[in-house]
Amino acid sequence: MGVIKTALEIALERTEKVKSDKSGIDLFEAKQRGKKTASAFLAGQANLDEEIKKTAQGQRESLKQGIFDVLISQIAMPSNKEDEKKLETAGKGLGAVINDKNFSIMFKKLMDFLAKYLQEAAQYDQAIRQQYAPKLRQKEEELSRRLGREVRIDPFQDPEFVAFYNQHMNALKNNYEGIIEQAKEESRRMFEAGNSEQ
Repeated sequence: MGVIKTALEIALERTEKVKSDKSGIDLFEAKQRGKKTASAFLAGQANLDEEIKKTAQGQRESLKQGIFDVLISQIAMPSNKEDEKKLETAGKGLGAVINDKNFSIMFKKLMDFLAKYLQEAAQYDQAIRQQYAPKLRQKEEELSRRLGREVRIDPFQDPEFVAFYNQHMNALKNNYEGIIEQAKEESRRMFEAGNSEQ
C-alpha cells in the first residue's frame, strides 16, 4: 500500500514547485529584457552598463546572455560603411558583457580586417564592371540597332553580368567568412569563460 500524504505535505510540495518555477520565469524574463536592451542599444537608446548594474545579481547572467545573443548575431560581413558602423556598435556592446580584456584587442583586429575587406570589395566591384563593360556596350549597341533608339542597360538588369559579378564577389567574401566565424566563436568562448567566473 502506498504512502498517504497529508494535505500539508501536498501543499508544501506544490509551493516548492511554484518557487522553482518563479525563479525560472524571472531568469527567462531577464534574458528577454537583455534582448530588448541590446536592440535598444543598437538603436542608440540604451546604456548597457546601467542596465546591468540595476539588474538583480541573480538575474545578471541571464540579462547578459540575452544581450550577448542579440549582439553576436550582428557580427557579419559588412556590405558598406553603415554596416561597418553597426558592427562597431555591436562590438562595444559585446565588450560590456564579455568579461575579458582580450576581447577589445581581438575585435579591433576584426574591424581592421573588415575595413580591408570593404576596400577590396570596392576594388573588385570596379574591376568587374570594367572587365564586363565591353560586353555590356556590345549588348546596348545591338539593342539600339534593333529598337532604332539609343538603349542603356543597367548592368544589374543583365542576368549574365549578375552571375559574373556574384561569382567574383562571393569568391572574395569566402576568403573573409572564416574570420567572422572565428571571431564569433572566440567571443562565445570569452563570454562563457568570463561569466562562469562570476
